[in-house]
Amino acid sequence: TDRPVRNYEDAAASDTARFGAFFRAMLDRGVYLPPSQFEAWFVSAAHTEAHVDRTIAAAREALDGMRRA
Repeated sequence: TDRPVRNYEDAAASDTARFGAFFRAMLDRGVYLPPSQFEAWFVSAAHTEAHVDRTIAAAREALDGMRRA
């Protein structure tokens, strides 16, 4: 969505197809996200700084690819 998400109605207006493209782009980079944009991401003590850095880099690549497409 192009506005802040503050409640269910805002979330329901989000672009599920765009999230699907992002989800698949992240999978292609070896990052497994929750399969719905309505779910939260969690970092645990099992994740290292390298894991977080890799996820951020993958997200940048995925989003850059989506902007070019």
